[in-house]
Amino acid sequence: MDKPIIYTTPTCVYCRMVKAFLIKKGVGYEEKNVAADETARKELIELSGQMGVPVTVIGENVIIGFDKGALEHLLEHPE
Repeated sequence: MDKPIIYTTPTCVYCRMVKAFLIKKGVGYEEKNVAADETARKELIELSGQMGVPVTVIGENVIIGFDKGALEHLLEHPE
């Protein structure tokens, strides 16, 4: 499985929830802070069509927000 990439901002509560969920599941991830990284901001807009965070990318799948069900599904059934 590809390492998840999470697009975040420092003050985002839901971003912290995604990170805590992945840590609890023992899954490593890459974090991209869109508040500090212009390239990450552009990637976020291309992937999701918006500036809202968190956006989690697992393989070819893009999850907007903290969607525990979608995260669990993709972690259990990587495509």
